[in-house]
Amino acid sequence: MFSVLKKITKIGIISEKIIQLTPQDEDFKQLGLALKTQISKHFSGSVAIRAVDSGSCNGCELEIHAINNAFYNAEQYGIHFVASPRHADILLVTGTVSKHMEEALLRAYQAMPDPKWVIAVGECGINGGIFGENYATLGGVSKVLPVDLHISGCPPTPTQLLQGILTLLSQAK
Repeated sequence: MFSVLKKITKIGIISEKIIQLTPQDEDFKQLGLALKTQISKHFSGSVAIRAVDSGSCNGCELEIHAINNAFYNAEQYGIHFVASPRHADILLVTGTVSKHMEEALLRAYQAMPDPKWVIAVGECGINGGIFGENYATLGGVSKVLPVDLHISGCPPTPTQLLQGILTLLSQAK
């Protein structure tokens, strides 16, 4: 153990330099303000989203989780992720629909109050992606549910996700 400690003190601390990252400042602020305007117009201040992984590689989930981190902070624009589809306005579905998730996905959709929207996220959500259709998967989300918006990418960035949500809300009546 002493040899390891001696080696550590000899080499010192090795880590990456801290760099200050900010989202594309002005563009991102404009996107956020446009989102907030649409959300206030249609949903009295906040929109509830239920995210469902129907059989993905989790790449899209990482980007969805990034929307809520301190860097993007979508909560400030009125976007809230909820645990129950009964409280959701939007169903955000990632991954190709695996056969064992088909019924769960249908139940989540049926539990949502009207009006409800479905967003298919990523190439897998759109057309099955690299998994396609096979003995274990049905393909894209549109094979099971009526999809209102597709957000392409593998995985789409948080900015693309927010832009997609804005597009959907802009089309809402």
